[in-house]
Amino acid sequence: MVLAVEQVSSSGGGVDFPVLVMTLFGGLALFLFGMDRMTDALKLLAGDKLRTILQRLTANRFMGALTGAGVTAVIQSSSVTTVLVVGFVTSGLMTLEQTVGVIMGANVGTTITAQIIAFQVTKYALAFVAVGFAMSILSKNVDRKSQGAVVMGLGLIFYGMAVMSDAMRPLREFQPFIDAMIALESPLLGIAVGAAFTALIQSSSATTGLVIVMAGQGLISLEAGIALILGANIGTAVTAVLASLGKPRDASRAAMVHVLFNVVGVLIWIPFIGPLARLLGSESGDVPRQIANAHTVFNVVNVLLFIGFTRQIALLVQRIVPDRAAADEAIIRAKYLDSELLRTPSLALDRARLELLRMSDRVRSMLGDVFPAVLEGTRSSLSDVEAQDDEVDALYGHIITYLGQISQGELSDRESDELWGLMEATNNLESIGDIIETNLTALGFARIEEGIHVSNETKVVLAEFHRAVQEAVDLAMVAVTQRNREAAERVSAMKNEINSLERTASAHQAARLVAEEPQRLEAYRLEMDFIANLKRIYYFAKRTARAAVPVEARTGD
Repeated sequence: MVLAVEQVSSSGGGVDFPVLVMTLFGGLALFLFGMDRMTDALKLLAGDKLRTILQRLTANRFMGALTGAGVTAVIQSSSVTTVLVVGFVTSGLMTLEQTVGVIMGANVGTTITAQIIAFQVTKYALAFVAVGFAMSILSKNVDRKSQGAVVMGLGLIFYGMAVMSDAMRPLREFQPFIDAMIALESPLLGIAVGAAFTALIQSSSATTGLVIVMAGQGLISLEAGIALILGANIGTAVTAVLASLGKPRDASRAAMVHVLFNVVGVLIWIPFIGPLARLLGSESGDVPRQIANAHTVFNVVNVLLFIGFTRQIALLVQRIVPDRAAADEAIIRAKYLDSELLRTPSLALDRARLELLRMSDRVRSMLGDVFPAVLEGTRSSLSDVEAQDDEVDALYGHIITYLGQISQGELSDRESDELWGLMEATNNLESIGDIIETNLTALGFARIEEGIHVSNETKVVLAEFHRAVQEAVDLAMVAVTQRNREAAERVSAMKNEINSLERTASAHQAARLVAEEPQRLEAYRLEMDFIANLKRIYYFAKRTARAAVPVEARTGD
């Protein structure tokens, strides 16, 4: 770090800007890398509990705000917290009004970063890196490795700050830069610069860290520092909007909540930057600590101001971001899969489970529609069933790709079992869709071409068999999507019922084979093929249910 200072100030008392820029952005890269590593490790440590905590502790707006603050303080990622609550809204587990409180609280949670940075323990940075690296490399325990990554990430954050601080030291005597920093004491200019820089680097924490570094070097005043971090709050709202592009409307609404809360909050505080600076400046402590405190005060007070209006904010956001027209949803796309959660496998697997439920709804619809279409429908109704498989295939591609991305991460044994169970369930569902789209509809087209008539008595027998298979598919999906072991066991227990219904249907068909009706042999072949394909669907349903049961609990068929 001393070498960096000498290089920066080596050009005859002036400032070597190329070296300064390289050193400054190198330090910023170390800071961001450390933040990213620490955040990933924290999400791995806490991810398995986050969903339960958020779901249980958001019963009212106050608990929602506290929960949002607590979860974000732990994982240091307000975007992940927002993604989680969006998932709960789209799956009906939370209302938009409940998410408003959580998103407000998430802003408070992010202030812990500034408080940590303000301790300025940069001289211990490499010790943190060394200890964290040793924990990550030497330990075989997954949690211990993650804890080591947290410590190492924190060390890289401090080391990055030290590099940035050394790089900027020569600027204390460079008059043009000093004049520019003085200009930032104009609140509007400071806010604009903070917002633009945060939107550019996509990290409000990095902006806060850089502001604290400049304050530690005496380059900016407390008022300028406050204006810059207020701007960072607006810049991070821009990040939320960019992250919501192309996502479901609930994601866009959550981003809009973030935008409204942050932008209006900043506008309210503009006239009070001076008084806040004087208030905090009267405290003991250095300017970096006062800036960190200002960051916390700003966000906490904003939550207290707006927490009573969560319902009104939710209604306003629904007006600003209305539902899409039906035509806009014509192309099937993933609704729950979010790349933000890929580095938190337990949460990403939950989202894959929700998407699998969407896929199962379409397969269930195909299975319901194909029965009347095959036995008495028209070419048009059979084509409609075939067309539904396009959506099943599209969702299959999205889910399998997402599960493949999750598998690239570091998974626990339980998460690995869960991943392969979901992958098997997805493949089985796609196979059921193919049986319906290819085999069963082909029987319907053959019936039309050959002029085969299916008697009412036969329809009743086949309907009972079809009902049982449909029930098995429904239970299998309950078993997988809700991790319901009882439902999985019921699917396996239906084997005797399915076999009994198959024997009954076969006996009925054999008895009718000798009936004096036209094309009796062709009708018999069609009806037996229908039964055989339904039994194949039950086979895939049973395999799907078995994937939801822990390996040690499985018994033979």
